[in-house]
Order: sequence, then C-alpha cells, then structure tokens
Amino acid sequence: MHVRLSSCLLVLLLLSTSGCGRFVARRMAQAPNSYPTWFAPAPPVELAFDPALLASFPVRKVAVGPPPAKLSYRIIDPANFHLVISSTNWVERNRSRTRFSFETQLPAETNAWTQSPRGTVVLLHGYGLAHFAMFPWALYLAQDGWRCVLVDLRGHGESTGDRIFFGVQEANDLSLLLDGLTHDGQLSQPVAAIGESYGAALSLRWKTVEPRLKSVVAIAPYASLSNATLNLGREYARWFPPAFLKAGLKQLPALLQVPPAELDTTQVLKRKPVSALIVAGMQDKIMPPSEVRRVFEATAPTSGLLEVSGASHEAVPYYFNVLGPAVRDWLRLQTNSGEAISGD
Repeated sequence: MHVRLSSCLLVLLLLSTSGCGRFVARRMAQAPNSYPTWFAPAPPVELAFDPALLASFPVRKVAVGPPPAKLSYRIIDPANFHLVISSTNWVERNRSRTRFSFETQLPAETNAWTQSPRGTVVLLHGYGLAHFAMFPWALYLAQDGWRCVLVDLRGHGESTGDRIFFGVQEANDLSLLLDGLTHDGQLSQPVAAIGESYGAALSLRWKTVEPRLKSVVAIAPYASLSNATLNLGREYARWFPPAFLKAGLKQLPALLQVPPAELDTTQVLKRKPVSALIVAGMQDKIMPPSEVRRVFEATAPTSGLLEVSGASHEAVPYYFNVLGPAVRDWLRLQTNSGEAISGD
C-alpha cells in the first residue's frame, strides 16, 4: 500500500473563494475526515507498507467529549517485528519527492517486554491524516518494549466528531482515552506521547493538563497556528489569497469560544512549561526551525532540542536513523528517572 501524506492543516487552504471570515473559520474547524479525498493536493512524501499489517491489530473505540465523539484506536504490544526501513528520493515536476518503505514480520515474535511493557506510548498524527501515519513508530517502539496506542484524533480517520478544536478539546479526549485503557487493563505505566505537527502541538498541550503523562516528544510542532496556516498557503496554494486565510484565522477563536492566545502552542507553554524533546526539520518550510525553536524556548529547562539536517516538514517524522535512537533514549531517561518536571 502506498499512502500519500498531507501536511498538517493542508485542507484549510482549499476553501471557498467567498472571502467571508466566518465561512473560512468554519471550514478550518470542519472535521478533516468529512472532506472528499480528492480535496487535498499531492504531498511530497509517501509511506509504503502492506495494508495487512494494520489489519492485524483490532480497531477499538472509546467515547469522549464534550462535545461527544468516539475515538478509533489500535494497540500494538511489545514484540520483535524485525522492522526494516528504507527510503527513495526523486524529483518530479521540479519538486523533491520521498517514499519511506517499511517491512516487518507478522505474526511477530514475543520479546522480553511482551508480558510486561516498559510503559505506554500514545502516538498522535498530523492534521488531515490518521493513525497509519504513526504506524512505523508503533512498530519501532514496540520492539523496544513499549505498548503503543495508535489513535485517530477527533474528526480524523475513523473517529467521529463534526468539528476539531486544535487541541483545546482534544487534550481532554486523550485523557478519556487513558481512562478507557485503564478500565480495560491496557494502560501500562509510565505514559508517554509522541506527536508530529498538529499532533506534536497537541502532545505538548496535553502534558500541561494530564499528570499521568510523563514524557513527550514533539516533532515539528507549530508555535503559532496563524503562522503555520499562512506558511501552508505559500507552500501549497499560492493562488489562495492570504487575506482570506487571515480573515478566517481572526474569526476562529470566536467560533471555538476560546481566547486567541489559546490556539498558539507557545502561549500555552508560557502559562505552564513542561519538559519535552522538541524536533525540528532544518528544511521545514511549514514549521521553520526558528518557529520550532520558539516552542523549545517556551518549554521547561529540562527539555531537549534535536535539529535534523535536510529534513522537510513532511519527511522529518521518518528520519529514523536520527530520531529513532534519540527518541528511544529520551523515553527511557524521562520515564525511568522520576525527575521533577517544571509545571507538574
């Protein structure tokens, strides 16, 4: 299976040309899984893996809210999957393209952690995507002993919900997911979260309100929702007037009934800094390194910053040769050290 990855917030750029701020804001908050698949332009990164791999792990559901929704998720327990990762690069229509391929072995062999996981890692995808985008991370970390939870965020994939809230409500959704896992005897302590892009910003926000969450890795989080959206416009839809996007962004806080600052990751962290490993792609045009550094500077002093040379926004989550060891070590250190974290 070849899966094309859309950038976070991508569909925001493909809106009516009416220019009405309220209309654009409603489209921004509309559940991404309610848009037709042809609506998003072709992104520069593809994932290639056998669809039978995901099908091997049962889909589960948990009720969340308010507003009410049901999250779809899968659990991948520790095992030896013999994961093999490769990548292919080429140029198409003067744009760089990358395909990341993942091969594994099923049924997997049990390992030393299968019956007693190191802990639980919740994996959070980007805007407009679904849990498949973080599936390679689940396999990688399961081999290292972690029980991994792949979740479709509200309004994404197979989860329900008519509207998204850019983390404001989604953080509570994830805490209710932990409650459901606890009820089912599926939550192994300690708990960590790894997110990319939209999911990265959400993971940081979630850490500020969820004491059970001990460790966070945020890959290419946005500092400002407005800046990220405008960068996407310049990168993917230059034909769409920036004034329309700005009008929608101006109306979005009122639509979601939150203060404007509540939609910016840096403002949330300034209110309550948390410790996290922050990852930046040095060729990221959507969340430029300078923006990601702003997020890092707003976190607790115990945080780490990893800058990945040559990585674009879409590709940086899959630089396993750089990220894999760093993420593995960060999770082990943070969850085993028991060190106090600012804001907890």
